[in-house]
Amino acid sequence: MDEEYESVALVKPEIFVYRIPPLGTNRGHKAADWKLDAPDWTGRMKLVAIGKRLELRLEDKTSGALYAKCPIDAFPGVCIEPVIDSSRYFVIRLKNDAGQTAFVGCGFADRGDSFDLNVALQDHFKYIEKSAELEQTSQVAQPSLDLAFKEGQTISINIGKKGPDGQPLPARPRPPPAPVGGSIPLLPPPPGSSAVRRTTPTQPPSKTNSTGGDLL
Repeated sequence: MDEEYESVALVKPEIFVYRIPPLGTNRGHKAADWKLDAPDWTGRMKLVAIGKRLELRLEDKTSGALYAKCPIDAFPGVCIEPVIDSSRYFVIRLKNDAGQTAFVGCGFADRGDSFDLNVALQDHFKYIEKSAELEQTSQVAQPSLDLAFKEGQTISINIGKKGPDGQPLPARPRPPPAPVGGSIPLLPPPPGSSAVRRTTPTQPPSKTNSTGGDLL
């Protein structure tokens, strides 16, 4: 099993814990039924993620010793739920290592602290839900390309033409490259054509004057 790492999602330096009366109606718990001016315990709250699990821990302010813990598997749910008459108080289910449980009330003096707790809880379970969706998508089998030969299937490879003796025919010789300088050799005349006779033009006689000198 892979080792699970703890990451602290939220810390609040002061939280109040109260003993609460049994729930009288199905409407929900009311903080007004508690002795808000006389909390039974005051300490520090730490919200810790252990892998996919979430745990709310009540610790001593000074020493950091664990007083109690509340494993949370859903929000809102049985493990932690807001009261119906205030946004600063919650009912949480404490659980020890032996599996024994107890419900207590808890709350903050500052309304912003309870808001931060709500946001941290929602963010954690949104992350868990998104991770589960991605994991499910990755497990869907993708169609694979089958490149294997079917039974009886063959392929033919053309290596080259062969002569009567079964030996491959020699490759055609490539034409010689054009001569350097860009001049193109004259092609022989086609059959049946008369040869073209080249004539050298006759130079006109030079004109001289009567005295034997050249004219300018």
